[in-house]
Amino acid sequence: MRYIHSEETLEVPENGTCANSSPVCRPRDEERTAAAVTRDRRPTPTKSAEEGRKQALGRIRGEEIRVVSIKSRLVTVEGPRGKLSKDLSHIAVSFSLTKKGLIGIEIHHGVRKNVAALRTVRTLINNLIIGVTKGFKYKMRYVYAHFPINVNLDQNAETGNWEVEIRNFIGEKIVRRVVMQPGVEVEISKTQKDELVLSGNSLEGVSQSAADIQQICRVRNKDIRKFLDGLYVSEKGNVVEE
Repeated sequence: MRYIHSEETLEVPENGTCANSSPVCRPRDEERTAAAVTRDRRPTPTKSAEEGRKQALGRIRGEEIRVVSIKSRLVTVEGPRGKLSKDLSHIAVSFSLTKKGLIGIEIHHGVRKNVAALRTVRTLINNLIIGVTKGFKYKMRYVYAHFPINVNLDQNAETGNWEVEIRNFIGEKIVRRVVMQPGVEVEISKTQKDELVLSGNSLEGVSQSAADIQQICRVRNKDIRKFLDGLYVSEKGNVVEE
């Protein structure tokens, strides 16, 4: 990552006036020279800090990745678990692939908001790499005080997406159905009672599916301090444990 700072310089003549003949107040300390006043909100980082920030934000190691292609800011990553792609065309960054398996991310003439987006880009690509190598896994627990929550799973024959069917939530007769995101698999845990396991390569897909399940089981028109029933995320991890 490369920082390019824009500097604003104001030259002060010896007579104490600017080019527009407006008076300029000299500082009280006479030892200071009024030759130039440079303003920069973001001071230039030192060499060591610049190298550390470049390594943290702009380089991603991909040792187990077979294919990493970047074309028109469309990042495609292929690994042992499958293939993922992410469209980053809305972010004005430049990518570079090196022979050492590193991905360089650069931004030129960016303001503070644009520079902050660099770490977002780095994290998004890193999630793609983790997804195709280790995968993501979320565990959800059923929480109920009196009415037990019944969960059934079904896979749509046409789309292939899994569907979660929730019944008897706080005793209601309404059947709640949640369609999982593409590529997300769901199963009922065999080792833990009242637990649902979601897994997949895409972190966005797995987390969004878990959020949809949790949101559809929100308690309405009751005191949420007393009625704590629902399905909540209890654990986050990877499919392939280290």
